Amino acid sequence: MVKLSVVVPFYNVQTYAPDTLKSLRANARKDFEFILVDDCSTDETPEVLERAAQDLPGAVVIRHGKNGGLATARNTGIDAARGEYIAFLDGDDWLAPGYYEDLVACIEDLGCDFVRTDHVQCTGRSRSVHRVPHGPRGVVMPPREAILPADRSTSVDYAYAWAGIHHRRLADNGVLRFGDGLRTAEDRPWIWRLHREAESFAVVGLLGVFYRRGVASSLTQIGDVRQLDFIRAFDQVVAETAGDRDADRLLPKAVRTYCAIIAHHLGNIERFEPAVARTLRSMSASALKQMPQDVLRDALDSMDHERAVRLRRLRRRPFTGGEVAA
Repeated sequence: MVKLSVVVPFYNVQTYAPDTLKSLRANARKDFEFILVDDCSTDETPEVLERAAQDLPGAVVIRHGKNGGLATARNTGIDAARGEYIAFLDGDDWLAPGYYEDLVACIEDLGCDFVRTDHVQCTGRSRSVHRVPHGPRGVVMPPREAILPADRSTSVDYAYAWAGIHHRRLADNGVLRFGDGLRTAEDRPWIWRLHREAESFAVVGLLGVFYRRGVASSLTQIGDVRQLDFIRAFDQVVAETAGDRDADRLLPKAVRTYCAIIAHHLGNIERFEPAVARTLRSMSASALKQMPQDVLRDALDSMDHERAVRLRRLRRRPFTGGEVAA
């Protein structure tokens, strides 16, 4: 039986894929499988994957005929996964040797639905440890209890799909799936659903994922229309949370986080193409108008003056539509 399935999407990462694949070889075990999903790369990534598959135990290569984005590629991998546990990795990141064996041991010892881990962020030669914003370590608890408080960073704000491991019952129940076609912020609805619908989780201080920042092809570095998918992602977060049994408690957190992300993008609007910047303002204004207005007012009152003024001004902006489609 396959103990662990690791889903790894790749798209135009020929420069970094060899390091990723080398680290997977250093994590191989006879009961592990590595599902390598090429999302219709146009560089030499497919050739790199084919060569690597020959000496990576448990490798399965799947190639998309059409580029679908990270969320869709992960779903392809989930559908193919046979393991008792499922983990994710991105095609330009890498792992410490033996990390997955330790991670499997953690979730088996704890007996919970999913485990979240810290990670190392790498920007050029710089390294920094980023920790899950959750105090108790190695303690199993209901994940919805880790969503609040609304005015502090919590576990749902640590939206890295690759920072942890998940029991396959979550995949069987549909909880692990991502929003098909989301090209950025795909982890946000996913992490919220995970915390609302899973029954148990824990955080452990296991370091072993190295997250590469500043990659030129990453959507976090590109100011085109694909970045605006964060609006669709957070619309989904708010809509699903509004239907939750604890909506009165959880909606303030969802709305405040959405407002903070909008304010962040508006504060960096110069990096967007001009037409995309106009669409960002228009779509953000529309999103603010569609939020529960009493919850929105409380959220804005709780934010610092600069961001609150920026968002209140935007909320008064007429929405005309007809701009660049996201």
